[in-house]
Amino acid sequence: MGERFEFAIVGAGIAGASLAAGLAGHGRVALIEAEDRPGYHATGRSAAFWTESYGGPMVFPLTAASGPFLERHGLVTPRGALTLARADEAAGLEAFAAEFEGLGVRVERLDRAQIEARVPGLRAEWRHGVLEPDCSDIDVAGLHQLWLGQARRGGAELLCRARLARAERSNGHWRIELEDGRSLSADVLINAAGAWADDVAVRCGARPLGMQPLRRTMAQLDCGKRVPDDLPLTLGFDGSFYFKPEAGKLWLSPHDEIPSPPCDAAPDEIDVAQAIDRFEQVVDWPVRRLEHKWAGLRTFSPDRLPVYGFDPAAAGFFWFAGQGGFGIQTAPAAAELAVGLLLGQAGGAVDPAPFGPARFG
Repeated sequence: MGERFEFAIVGAGIAGASLAAGLAGHGRVALIEAEDRPGYHATGRSAAFWTESYGGPMVFPLTAASGPFLERHGLVTPRGALTLARADEAAGLEAFAAEFEGLGVRVERLDRAQIEARVPGLRAEWRHGVLEPDCSDIDVAGLHQLWLGQARRGGAELLCRARLARAERSNGHWRIELEDGRSLSADVLINAAGAWADDVAVRCGARPLGMQPLRRTMAQLDCGKRVPDDLPLTLGFDGSFYFKPEAGKLWLSPHDEIPSPPCDAAPDEIDVAQAIDRFEQVVDWPVRRLEHKWAGLRTFSPDRLPVYGFDPAAAGFFWFAGQGGFGIQTAPAAAELAVGLLLGQAGGAVDPAPFGPARFG
């Protein structure tokens, strides 16, 4: 039967690490990671920022509730987020600003002169802007290591190079077999496998929910001179780009969402070229050279909201998946919510009802 645990968590990225930290004092925890090290895939490739509008109004409560934790642990640095729009997008940008302002998000409407003061060299067609001054960069590696350290000190066991082969529920426990021949058992099996969440469900005899990994491309550019450190995270209202400074360089994305199977994602040359072309349509900065390119997978449920909760048809199988591109900025509140559900504790800062797996029928 192998070693016995109360909780077995599949996936040791930011999602799995956060749950391991929260559960470690409430029973034996196994953190099962297929790769040589935790955080190799989406967690390790994120250009994460904490932006209250990112993910939409339904995700906002998770983002807002996560902010104090990130600030308390010194994991955020002020950045500001500036959403740009052309003249024909002005009404949509205003509706966006009004919606989040109604939720309590601080927003500032900027005219052309105010925008150009923040983004020098801006091309003429970008006439309107909305600034979210509270946007911050997130120290993703620091957050991940914080939770891995807490989990380890609480007695959680990290098993790397431990790819799940299959799991079966019997007599109130999960018998879990790994591809290398190891086995263990657990009362609760938690699916925090990111892009592999549906695959894990199938290997456990649970119904997949239709999780879709989407590839996101990133590029680092040398623009011939140091990119201003105070440049805000700059996004297109039409969802076609975002860019931000990073140690004097520029990090850029075409904001792409290319359907992909679960894999070790790699950037496509055409997506990198598209990112640079879109950037050159926003500002007149020279692009001296492409220094680095990478890609990661952001995994969404069918309704693009995360999935947190026990599977209604698979006893002891808990979903913690579908966190898309907002998984890191919402991680503290999501972990608190999920730990409460796993331990049968009521309350918490965020209502779990919209995120339960039962909504998919």
